[in-house]
Amino acid sequence: MRTVLRRPDFRLLFVGLLASMTAESILLLALAIWVKDLTGSDGLAGATIFAVIAPMTLAPLVGWFVDRYPRRPFFVAANLVTAVLLTPLFTVRDAGDVWIVYLVAALYGLSYITLSAALSGLIRQLVPVELLAEANGVLQTVRQGLRLIGPLAGAALYAAIGGWALAGIGMVGFLTAAAVVSALPTPHPPPPTVRLRWPAELGAGLRHLAGEPALRRALFGYGLGSLVMGFSESLIFAYVDEGLGRDPAFVGVLVTVQGVGGLLGGLCSPAVVRRLGEVGTLATGVALFGPAALALAYPDLRLGFAAVLLAGVSLPLTMVGLHTLIQRRTPPGLVGRVAAATEAVISGPQAFSIGAGALLVGFLDYRMLFALIGVATLAAGGYLWRGRH
Repeated sequence: MRTVLRRPDFRLLFVGLLASMTAESILLLALAIWVKDLTGSDGLAGATIFAVIAPMTLAPLVGWFVDRYPRRPFFVAANLVTAVLLTPLFTVRDAGDVWIVYLVAALYGLSYITLSAALSGLIRQLVPVELLAEANGVLQTVRQGLRLIGPLAGAALYAAIGGWALAGIGMVGFLTAAAVVSALPTPHPPPPTVRLRWPAELGAGLRHLAGEPALRRALFGYGLGSLVMGFSESLIFAYVDEGLGRDPAFVGVLVTVQGVGGLLGGLCSPAVVRRLGEVGTLATGVALFGPAALALAYPDLRLGFAAVLLAGVSLPLTMVGLHTLIQRRTPPGLVGRVAAATEAVISGPQAFSIGAGALLVGFLDYRMLFALIGVATLAAGGYLWRGRH
C-alpha cells in the first residue's frame, strides 16, 4: 500500500475521501437515532435505513448520468451537492418534521450511489492498472477503521450537541472533500466512446456485466452469498441474547471485534489480489464468511470472537476483489454505469436477506439459520473459486 500512497495525486484523493467517509460514517446511525428520539418508534427509526437503501433502484440511471461528465469535476460537484442536501435538517424541530429526515436520508442514499460510481471512475483514471488493488485496499482499510469509531462517534455527538450540529459536521466533511479533490491535477480524458441512443446507454452497464464472463460469474456468485449473509444482521442479536445470555448492548463489543478483522482484511487484500487474482480474492472473502457463520451456530464466547473477527476479514477481501475486477474489466467510459449497476445488483439480495432474516429468526432456531448461512456461503465461495482463472 505504500507504493500507491507515494503518488501525490492519490494521496490528495485519499485526504479528501477521509473527510467524506468520516462524514458518512457518523451520519447514518445518527439519523436513525434522531428519528427514534423524535418519535419513540423503533420501526420508524429502522425505516431511516430503508430510506437510504431505496434509491439503489435508480442505480442504472445514476451510472448513465455519471458517465456523461469528466470524473474529477463531477466528483467535486457531487460532494458540494451532498453538503447542500443536508441543510433541510436544520429545520427539524419535532415529530411532525420526521418526513424531512426521511427525505434527506433518501437523497443522501442517492448521493452515496453517485459518489461511489464517480469514485470508481476517478480511481481508474488516476491509478495505474497494476496499483488498483492497492488503491482499493487502502480505501477499504480506512472504511473498516471508520466502522469501528464512526457510528459510536455519531451517536455520542448527537447526544452531546444534537442533530442540527451533527448535520453541520457532515456538511463540513463533504465540503472539505470537494475542496481537496478540486486541487487534483486534471487527468488525461479517456478516448471518446461511441454514443448510442439514451435507452441503450442506460442499459450499457447491465449489458457489460452480463456479457463479461468474469464479472458475470462474480456477481452471480456474490449475489448467491448475499441472499443469506444479511440474515446475520438479525441473528447476531439472538446469538447474544439466547446463546450467550448477555445484554443486547454486547452486540457492540462483537461489532468492534469485527471492525478489527476488517482492518486486517483491508491491509492484506492487495497481497491476496496479487496472489489469487480478483475473482479468487472475491471467492476467498465470500467463503471465509462460511466458517464464521458455522462457528456462531455454537454459542461460545471465545469461538464467537474468532468468528466475528473472521467475518470482518472477509468483507474487505470481497469488496477489494470486486471493485478491482470492475475497474480492470470495464472500459473507462463505462465504469460509472457498471459500478452503479453492481451496487444495485448487490444491494437487492442484501436488502431482501436482511428483511428475511428479521422474519425467520422469529420462527426458526438461530443456530439452524447460522448453519444455513455457513453452508450457502461456502457453496457460493466454491462456485467463485472454480472461475478464478
